[in-house]
Amino acid sequence: MLGALLGELCCIGKRQCVLGLARLPPHVHSRARVLGEDMKRLIKWLVILLLAAVAGIFVWGYAPDTDAAKMERKYSSAASRFAELEPGLRVHYRDEGKADGRVLVLIHGSNASLHTWEPWVKTLGKDYRVISMDLPGHGLTGKNPAGVYDNASYVSVVDRLLVKLKINKAVIGGNSMGGGVTWLYTLTHPEKIDAMLLVDASGQPYAKSGNTPLGFRLMRMPILKEAARFIAPRSIFESSVKTSMSVQSKIDDKLIDRYSELNRYPGNREATMQRFANFKSMTPGTKERLAGIKVPVLILWGAEDNLIPVSAAQWFADAMPQARLIIYPAVGHIPMEEIPEKSAADVKAWLEGLPSDKTQS
Repeated sequence: MLGALLGELCCIGKRQCVLGLARLPPHVHSRARVLGEDMKRLIKWLVILLLAAVAGIFVWGYAPDTDAAKMERKYSSAASRFAELEPGLRVHYRDEGKADGRVLVLIHGSNASLHTWEPWVKTLGKDYRVISMDLPGHGLTGKNPAGVYDNASYVSVVDRLLVKLKINKAVIGGNSMGGGVTWLYTLTHPEKIDAMLLVDASGQPYAKSGNTPLGFRLMRMPILKEAARFIAPRSIFESSVKTSMSVQSKIDDKLIDRYSELNRYPGNREATMQRFANFKSMTPGTKERLAGIKVPVLILWGAEDNLIPVSAAQWFADAMPQARLIIYPAVGHIPMEEIPEKSAADVKAWLEGLPSDKTQS
């Protein structure tokens, strides 16, 4: 009905235009027809240019999903395991280090993977049992069949994995979004946590970032976000990594390839789009809530973090007076990849100072 009405309005408009032209003097009528033809040609060329631009963008940036089997061969290791927590939800995790050591659970950030912790595992695995995992919508885990990608669902995934591994007590830590999952897990399951580690963690409401990575800016733009289903040039990931990390010497082709390829693992792009579409569901913290955390806390932060400003580090420290805060000059959002030796050494010294774990299973 609406289509018929619009069609009738178009016909009326055309008739009025013809009648209007008919009433014009001959020389004006002729000039109007010339202008009309010029307008048609202009519109034609604009359409051609627009189609050429769209085609050019696709040629430049078209990137289909990567092949799951190939990615698993490339990015899994001898320590990699896959736990089916429910039908269709197969979580990639690694259980490494000292088998009878105190358990350290590490949770990566948005659009990252468990590989971000590999430098720490090399150091901390000598004395601790280190559990890392790919959250749903990340790394080699892929999509969550429930289609939910918020902090509460991630807390559930972490807990179900730890139950499956029969881990009753642990030190838990996370970076960025994974830091938000970390403090929410600690509040949700306080009986299971001995201590908490936050690395450039999310959670402060309305924390204003500086030079936000390009990939994150694009995912917050409705039209461009939809294009991410098909267009994901490697250059966007390279730009985002270089904005996130201040220690540029740690960035190489292998690292950029990892971020680019795993973000195109089947199901991950759709998950990213859903996560950014529901960004407000990522559970911001309050100082009152965080004050309920009574375990020892270590906060690590890069002074040049472009994604979550260093002022957020002090906000967390103010909310939890027992926290120890370390800020690294000339370091960005990912200290464990930028200064792995120094940051791992600081974590190790902090872990060694914790009360001994008498209840570790």
